[in-house]
Amino acid sequence: MPKEGNGIEIGRLKELIRARAKAGEGMSLEDRRKQMDGNANQFPVPEGVEIARADLEGFGGEWNIPAGAETAPVLLYFHGGGYVQGSSVSHRHLTSRLALAAKARVLSVDYALAPEAPFPAAVRDGVKAYRWLLDNGVEPKAIALGGDSAGGGLTVATLLAARDEGLPMPAAAIAISPWTDLTCDTGAYSSRADADPMIQQAGIKQTAALYLNGADARHPLASPNHADLTGLPPMLIHVGSDEVLFDDAANLCRKARDAGIDAELEEWEDMIHVWHAFYQLLPQGEEAIERLGNYLSARWKSRKT
Repeated sequence: MPKEGNGIEIGRLKELIRARAKAGEGMSLEDRRKQMDGNANQFPVPEGVEIARADLEGFGGEWNIPAGAETAPVLLYFHGGGYVQGSSVSHRHLTSRLALAAKARVLSVDYALAPEAPFPAAVRDGVKAYRWLLDNGVEPKAIALGGDSAGGGLTVATLLAARDEGLPMPAAAIAISPWTDLTCDTGAYSSRADADPMIQQAGIKQTAALYLNGADARHPLASPNHADLTGLPPMLIHVGSDEVLFDDAANLCRKARDAGIDAELEEWEDMIHVWHAFYQLLPQGEEAIERLGNYLSARWKSRKT
């Protein structure tokens, strides 16, 4: 996606996204995966961040480590892509920028993808990654979990599964445009359909079916909005006003607060799904990443005292 000067208006970005979506109609899943990983060529990693492969004993990922942050807290990050595509490579530009904003190390995980590895494989990998950090000496108070879209849902599902296994909770969680209700049947799918250039209800239901592979869409580890969230850490949720996943985010926050969790929901006016990923084009993306970084830094600092 081309850069236009030092920034771009959200309306123009929507036009570009719609055009790209139309051009990709009928594309195979394999080709969509390749196209998504091509983000690494379109959006460079910011200066001052080292990228290194990570071996989590069974699957991989990437470390994104800013200069001087070799012993900093860790953000365990789960990429988006509907549980069927995306990788640490496709999201490298975003995770590296988050690392700078939070002054932290980011471990971006290549969890198992459907349809080859359907639900609950991604959740198992999420817990394995969290346990791997704990086993390697990173204290829970120096860890946060986060992700975008499906990765936002996986963030909450991983926390639920880790809680149920008796693991200590991390300091905080962040969820960017989270997909947390795989019934895909909330009111926002109709009320915001014309505003959202990225997601359509029919398409996301097909994606959910690939991931679920016959499992109940209301299973709490598939759709955390149908879970008891008691005991989870504080969380910050970002959602754009023009997203069909708006209700997923709003309902997640409500469920979290009902469970006694310190949960914050920030609605960003006129923004689209995971607008943070366009921070090199869109000023609001940069602002949102800085906000997440400040939130994480404050949570880690509060756990030290």
